[in-house]
Amino acid sequence: MKTLISLSALILLAACASHTPYGPAKSSGAAGYETQKIETNRYRVSYTDRDAGRSHDMALLRAAEITQLDGRDWFEITGGYTDQDGARSDSRNSFSVGGSTGSRGRSGVGLGVGFGIPVSSSGGSVTTVIDIVTGENPKPDRPSVYDAMSVDINLRGNAP
Repeated sequence: MKTLISLSALILLAACASHTPYGPAKSSGAAGYETQKIETNRYRVSYTDRDAGRSHDMALLRAAEITQLDGRDWFEITGGYTDQDGARSDSRNSFSVGGSTGSRGRSGVGLGVGFGIPVSSSGGSVTTVIDIVTGENPKPDRPSVYDAMSVDINLRGNAP
């Protein structure tokens, strides 16, 4: 019994601590980033992960990378959306009572209690999609415009 509890705790810990490493998606809809060039200095960037916050941050990081690869200084988010795939995996608690009558007039009653433990923020994947335009300094003073180097420096540490 002790071994079973230890093994369960180890599996739960591994599930909570694991993130897909930052990088390109191996296939459409898989974890990672996808990039599509729409026209000169205009891109659509998406990042898929199990965690919505991480998905958003990594999409911004990829936008910063593309901007710098283009030899540009800043990017502006011109549109986007977040798509959540799969059912939520919230914890569910349950309580049940059962009874039976066996042979020779014997009867029994059982009582069960179950506790759900959420392993991640969602049962499926979350994809953040952003449309960006890249540009050169001077950077426009709008909240939708990001300095590519600053975003890269600040978010690179969150990418395993």
